[in-house]
Amino acid sequence: MTHDLAPDPGHAIAIEPVQDHHIRGGGGITLHAHEWGRPDGPAILFANGWSQSDICWDAQVRSPLAERFRLVTFDNRGHGSSDKPLDPAAYTDERLWADDLAAVIEQTSLDRPVLVAWSYGAFIVADYVRAYGDAGIAGIDLVGGAVLLRPPSFDHIGPGFLDNAVDASAPDLRANIAAIRRFLRSCTTRPLPDELWNAAPCWNMAAPAEVRGALIAREIDDTDIYSSLAVPVLVTHGCQDMIVLPSMAKHVLAHCDTAVASWYDGVGHMPFIEETERFNLELAGVRGSSESVTLAGLEGQRTALRGAPVG
Repeated sequence: MTHDLAPDPGHAIAIEPVQDHHIRGGGGITLHAHEWGRPDGPAILFANGWSQSDICWDAQVRSPLAERFRLVTFDNRGHGSSDKPLDPAAYTDERLWADDLAAVIEQTSLDRPVLVAWSYGAFIVADYVRAYGDAGIAGIDLVGGAVLLRPPSFDHIGPGFLDNAVDASAPDLRANIAAIRRFLRSCTTRPLPDELWNAAPCWNMAAPAEVRGALIAREIDDTDIYSSLAVPVLVTHGCQDMIVLPSMAKHVLAHCDTAVASWYDGVGHMPFIEETERFNLELAGVRGSSESVTLAGLEGQRTALRGAPVG
């Protein structure tokens, strides 16, 4: 199935969300969500990374994806405009994360969405699947996704994160700001555009240092979850990722029978920003795949979506 991402003259791309949602999440906290695109389109739900905000998906929700799909973004607990309890137990209980994602799906009435799981978002998706199974989702796009968090060795986690996480979580605002700036510089192989660079530290700093620390206090091995999936998984990973190393993606590919890799040469931890057009086209391909994702199928999607003949 092909989704044409050329602009539809009958539907202007929305630069504002079509609806705001206040979601009652796990343990009763309030999560802030935005809905974009076509209310009747196939659903895509975006899960953010450590210290991030749903603002990071602007290049997706303000793109031609919104012409064809129903897109939902939200701020994780402790992040952005969502509630920020400071009790570490609010972040170390996997069931709370699972209930958050389930609540977003249920309270926005999403029908078998594809889950886009960036970085720490892969843990949240695994928490959801562990509690609720994968029957309610159509697939996963694992974007620089982490499935292992094993202190003190931190297998497959790179220096861009490890060199900055302690200072970013310390009770010292100056240290937090400097660490977040270093972390963000490590996220991409090329500098972010000025407007984005000016905004990204702000949304990162919206997450309290205590929250950042609590997230990485968990010890996680989600290999069993990803190895048991029945839905298609696209493993999207930058070859120069210094936050979640490419070896993490190889670990997933070695254990998940439904996964296929899409490697981004010359790209770091943010392929959805660094190579937006390709990322959006491949995401459309995942959403359009009813049973499986293949490299040949993704290439066919990219060719067809650009309007060239497939051959």
